[in-house]
Amino acid sequence: MRIREITANDIDQCAQVFMAAYNRLPWNYGWKQEKAAKYLREYLGAPGFAGFLAIDNDQVVAAMFGHIKTWWTNDQLVIDELFVDAASQGKGYGKHLMEHCEQYCREKSLEMIVLMTNKFMPAYNFYLSNDYVKVDQYVFMFKQV
Repeated sequence: MRIREITANDIDQCAQVFMAAYNRLPWNYGWKQEKAAKYLREYLGAPGFAGFLAIDNDQVVAAMFGHIKTWWTNDQLVIDELFVDAASQGKGYGKHLMEHCEQYCREKSLEMIVLMTNKFMPAYNFYLSNDYVKVDQYVFMFKQV
């Protein structure tokens, strides 16, 4: 397995892996190729984009889309999306991506990694097992319009 930075040429394959991860239990989303590619392309074009692929046997098996965010103490890496192909989950690819992100932060002198996840989904326990801390004083809010 190797990890490398994401380029525009990777978006279609990333969208396939994204759909394989999320269009099944427990999420059961209904992503289509065109919409998933557009969604991921928006991250790629954002200021401060940082993204990495995990590749095994010349196939993308996992990806992380994020961005560097300015903060008053020091810049941070915000993980917007981290996903592993359904057939590749539980094999350490996500952990390797997270370790790569930590090394990236050390190289770029970034203070921390920040992310949001659903506490009722398997990713929550994955992040806890990788030493991420739940912060009780922050609340995710939205308003349907």
